[in-house]
Amino acid sequence: MKILWDRGESAVSDLVAELSDATPLAYTSVLTTVRILEKKGYVTHRQEGRAFLYSPSVAEHDAGRSEVRQLLQRFFGNSREKLLLSLLGDDDISPEELRKLKEAIANTPEEEVR
Repeated sequence: MKILWDRGESAVSDLVAELSDATPLAYTSVLTTVRILEKKGYVTHRQEGRAFLYSPSVAEHDAGRSEVRQLLQRFFGNSREKLLLSLLGDDDISPEELRKLKEAIANTPEEEVR
């Protein structure tokens, strides 16, 4: 999805080429993944000649929020507190990340908190 958000409309061969630097994957593996994403509503396609060109149908921000909601429900019983405490308990959190989290919490207007 990240490649589609960055590149925009792409053929599967374009996605494979982009992935090959970091993670070499077979064309069929990428095609299967794109088709699954399409069934889930994250991707659409149009045909140009013999090639299918795939585009994201969900904005990156919206997809991220949706996935966080699912994670929150599935693993943390819809408790934002448990999720945040889990993140804070991670030894990999940097002082800068911690500062930004504190700042975000401090700057959240009360009327936005539900």
